[in-house]
This record gives sequence, structure tokens and C-alpha cells, in this order.
Amino acid sequence: MEHPRRAAYGACQPLVARIGGEPMLPRGVPRPSEHFVASVDLAALPSGATGLPLPDDGHLLLFSGTDMQGIGGQVADAVLYVPAGVPTARSPLGHSWREPYRPRELRTVWHQPSAQMPESFALDRWGSFPEDEQFELADELSDAWAHVGGHRPAWALQIGGHPVSPQNDPVHYARGPADTAHGEGVDDWALLGSWRCGEDVTELDSGVAHWVVRRRDVADRRFDRVHRYVEMA
Repeated sequence: MEHPRRAAYGACQPLVARIGGEPMLPRGVPRPSEHFVASVDLAALPSGATGLPLPDDGHLLLFSGTDMQGIGGQVADAVLYVPAGVPTARSPLGHSWREPYRPRELRTVWHQPSAQMPESFALDRWGSFPEDEQFELADELSDAWAHVGGHRPAWALQIGGHPVSPQNDPVHYARGPADTAHGEGVDDWALLGSWRCGEDVTELDSGVAHWVVRRRDVADRRFDRVHRYVEMA
């Protein structure tokens, strides 16, 4: 699995994540409404690498369809946390109009510094109407982060960090007036994960699915409050 900080474990390392195929679900859990994307072994992630208060073990299951209508929003069953030791069984989801996404295993972890998208950085720091000079500064900061982090390798799945988005920053999208009214700042929302669909989803041109969450909801294990966004280049 690829994650934006600094490199890496080799290809011979234990399984870190599984993409596609059929999910392993606990008995009695209702079938998620969207297609299974990935299962991430949280114990295999480097400590502190994601920047999120995730559990130390268990599996994080991600689900997403490919419908871009409405850009995105809260999807109560888009993410499921399965604690370590909970019995599970392979569970075909039965979405008859689509075969499961192509199954494959990820055994490599990349973790390197990543920058927030320049436009959303400027909007978050300087308000709704940043000046041209502030947008230029945001671009310069993004270039500096890229220089420090080095070349980003090809990736399919990202956990934590800042989103790599072909269009709009999904973390910025998730925030709303209600957050300000409740005293939440720009750092309360964070990227939980992104999946670059590639050839697995032919109806999307360079499609990307994102899962966005409040940090306090991660700490409280309230993954039913995750927002899910789908976009394409």
C-alpha cells in the first residue's frame, strides 16, 4: 500500500492491504450499500504514519460506488472497522450490475511528506477571497513540500496525509458553515483514504474515490460519519 510519507518496505513484506474481490465481513453485519474497495491491516501501518488516531490493529474496510451525482457526502456504511479477533466470513455483496473490482494485494508501504492542494491551502489560511500573492505563496509552499518529499511513486491506495485530487480537494468540500458554528477549525477534517481506480473502473476517466472524516470521529470509532467523494480527471 502506498501512503504519502517516506519510503518503504520491500515487496517481500507481509500483506498490508487487499484491493477488490469480496470482503471479509463479521457475521450479522448488514451488507454495505456500495462496492468493496479495500481492506487495510492497521497493524501493518507504521506507527504515526497516517497522522490519524486510527486503531493499532484490526482491519479498515473501504466501500465505494462510481456514481459522481452530487459530488459526494456522508455515507454511513462507506467505511467499516473490524476489530482484531472478530470472526469474519467472505461475503459476496451481490451488486448484480458490476463484478467485484479486480482483486490484488499490496505489500509495499510508502510514507513521505505530502502537501495540501495549493488552492485549498490558500482558502483555509486566508479566507474565501485570497489575493493573487497568497495563491502564489501557496504554490511555492507546495513545490517546497514536493522537493522535500521527493518523487511520489505510482500508487493505488492512500491512507491519511493530504489528498491527491484531479479536480477539487475533498477535505475542503467536507467542511461547511456548521463546522464553524460548532467551533471546528480547518484541521478538524482529514483525509481517511483515497483509491485511484485506474482501469478497474472504465466508466471514470482517471477516477479517484476519497473518504473524508473528522479526526474526533476517528478517535471515537464513528466511521459511520465518513464522507465519500468520487471524481475523475
